This record gives sequence, C-alpha cells and structure tokens, in this order.
Amino acid sequence: MEGNKSKLRAVLVFGAPGSGKTTFAEKFAKKFNLAYYNLEEIREEYGFSHEAVLSILEIITKAKQSIVVEGELKTEKERTEVRNILRNHGYRPALVWVQTDFTTIRMRLKSKYRTVKKAKEIYDAAVAELETPADFERPIILSGKHTFETQTKHVVAGLAKTR
Repeated sequence: MEGNKSKLRAVLVFGAPGSGKTTFAEKFAKKFNLAYYNLEEIREEYGFSHEAVLSILEIITKAKQSIVVEGELKTEKERTEVRNILRNHGYRPALVWVQTDFTTIRMRLKSKYRTVKKAKEIYDAAVAELETPADFERPIILSGKHTFETQTKHVVAGLAKTR
C-alpha cells in the first residue's frame, strides 16, 4: 500500500465512541506501515479549531505517504472537507465505518470512564453529532466486534473496489 506515489491512499475511520475505531485504525496503520493521525486528538490537545486541523491535514499530505485518519469525521460535511483536501493532493480516500452494538459500547465506555454516568454523557454527546454516511460516501462497514484479521480482510477487499 505504501511507496507507490500514484496510489496514495487515505483510510478514513469513524464511528461512535467505544465502537473499536481507534483500535482498528492504529492496528491497521501499524500492519501496513502507514502513518496514523487522530485529528480529533490533535484538535483537543492543542486547542485548535476545525479549520486549523484541516490546515494541518494539508501539511500532512505533503509527505506523500498513504495514511490512516481518524477524528473530525462525524458529519457528512466534515468527511467531505477531509476527502476534498485529500483528493486535491492526489489521495484516494476510503471511508471505514466501525459499528458496534450499544451493549458492547456501553460496556467499553463504562470500563474506560469508570462510571456509567460519564460513559453515558460521552456517548450521548458524540452520537448526537454523528451522521450516518450518505449513499455517495460508499463506506466500508465493519463490525467493531469482529477480529482484527477479519476486519482487515474486509477493508482490503473494499479498498480494492474503490477508485
């Protein structure tokens, strides 16, 4: 996947908190020796605006290496902005939507945040902003409960179909 400059890929990973998107994105990037960027973490850590994060993405594209991107992808508008930047710099973006049932998400968030109240607050706030992909976005849909190997096979097969 990496190295061929004419086939720069950008795997865009999104889903609800606790769905398994970060685990998948980090492992996928490591397996294929791709750079991984969590744009939401960058925004939160440095107090950047969404527009500043998009400017950082522009800088990232100058490295001309295939990447895995997570964060700043909750809405169709955000995903379109990110895809347009990537396409303008020669990337072929593919959207990966990680889905997991609510019971599993609740358990994962409760474990992470140690209280049901905090887990519920985080989940409710994130899901209120999260928009289902439009048909034109053609997401590769993953179960956050499948093994990484199964998820990888599914994404690689989906990437082979995208142009």
